[in-house]
Amino acid sequence: MLACGLLCLATGLLPAEPAGDAMLRIAPLLAFLGTVIVLAELTSAAEVFDVVASGVARAGRGSYAALFVLCVAFASLTTITLNLDTTAVLLTPVMLALASRVGIAPVPLAMTTVWLANTASLLLPVSNLTNLLAADRVALTPAGLAAKMWAPQLAAIAVSMGCLWLFFWRSGKRGAENYPPPAVHRPADRTLFRVCGLACVGFLLAILLADIPLWAASAAAAGVAVAAFAVRRRGVLRLSLVPWRLLVLVPGLFLVVETVNVNGLHEMLASAIGPDGGLLGMLRAAAVGGGLSNVLNNLPVYLAGESAVPVGNHDQLLALLIGTNVGPVVTPWASLATLLWFERCHAQGVRVSLKSFMGTGALLAAGALPAATVALALAG
Repeated sequence: MLACGLLCLATGLLPAEPAGDAMLRIAPLLAFLGTVIVLAELTSAAEVFDVVASGVARAGRGSYAALFVLCVAFASLTTITLNLDTTAVLLTPVMLALASRVGIAPVPLAMTTVWLANTASLLLPVSNLTNLLAADRVALTPAGLAAKMWAPQLAAIAVSMGCLWLFFWRSGKRGAENYPPPAVHRPADRTLFRVCGLACVGFLLAILLADIPLWAASAAAAGVAVAAFAVRRRGVLRLSLVPWRLLVLVPGLFLVVETVNVNGLHEMLASAIGPDGGLLGMLRAAAVGGGLSNVLNNLPVYLAGESAVPVGNHDQLLALLIGTNVGPVVTPWASLATLLWFERCHAQGVRVSLKSFMGTGALLAAGALPAATVALALAG
């Protein structure tokens, strides 16, 4: 993908000025993505996620209904606070390991992870890289974005819960009436567990209460975790902790879609989205963002769509954000989180039917997009 983008630039299909503007804009996003994934990987190595997952399963006390609510809350909280790619990369194997540990079907837990990695990514700038772009465009702080997006976020999670229960969690699908609660998980190194847990909490407090760049907050928290592992378990620190493939893929995606954008996509998007800042225009923006994200990928689609939304139409822009965050649940390539999720499921030997994934995802998108957009309009 990066090679294709560079080829477009070298051949003149992509002028240097828009390419440079795109790269300058996503540079802080790449810094954030790289450091937050390192933080999440080390947090996982410190067994923070395992302790929480075990606690969630024990809190369910053998009840599938209670476990369902707790898993939804766990996946949503991870996505909201630590980024959707973190949920896909680290929570997926934890959930699948939990399924094997307590003897329950893995697919309901896997689908809970991937759907909420996307649909629960509306609330904070940290939740999704597209949120960082949108918050910058409409000049919203993390608290300001949360104040605007709390209602759409609740609506998207509610629809996701309904679809998850109907398609994967109800009695006829999960294959059992109850499950045996697991034993308490005790981390091997309590010092690393505490330090990494506190680093995550400090990161969240920093982005919510302090006026510092997100990449700086994630870098500082990752630095604390790295220092702790350098002292306690140096062997865990390796170059593979850095998500090199993501850091190469994202610029390539932006260059390729920016090429399409300057060669006609902008005009098509402007016509499809329209200038209406009311509810109808918001619904159109959400539908265009969600639909095109499933054709291409949500990150560059948001960037291309953003330039097609009139400058003063802030709610229409946030509706486009809803489309590019909640909508990419149909095709495997619609979001990086979904690609990462498929990779982790394959590594764990869990097979999810592509036909089932796309069919149920289309129904989820058809319900969640209008619900979240209407909630945005009603909440004002």
